[in-house]
Amino acid sequence: MNRTAQHLVSHNIKPSAQRIAIMKYLMEHPTHPSVDKIYCDLLPDMPTLSRTTVYNTLRVLEENDALITLNIDSKNVRYDGNVMPHAHFMCRSCGKIYDTALPEGILKEIPGMETFQIDAIKLYYKGLCQECQEKENNNKE
Repeated sequence: MNRTAQHLVSHNIKPSAQRIAIMKYLMEHPTHPSVDKIYCDLLPDMPTLSRTTVYNTLRVLEENDALITLNIDSKNVRYDGNVMPHAHFMCRSCGKIYDTALPEGILKEIPGMETFQIDAIKLYYKGLCQECQEKENNNKE
């Protein structure tokens, strides 16, 4: 069994050709794609794929904690195949989303959090990425 199918099985998801293709895409493209991006990129190799199948598969993957759904972008829901705890940074200029490490001990630094059982953390940063900062600085010169 390949790595993608193993990931699905480990999250109690029955592997199918569509589920494997979508999960593999997410695992190989850490770009935090939207439904449309996933659909358009997979369609040439899977001509019978529908947007509905992509939506339904992403819902199953999310319900079983096999991916992370991001609501950082007000225009599109985005998806992340990396389920390890981490934060996200979105550039307000180019729209790219980057994975970032969570600050060490983040739960201990928030008063009162030690009494809760935490199942998930979604921490988003927004600003300018380095490339867009450089472009902005070059335009000012």
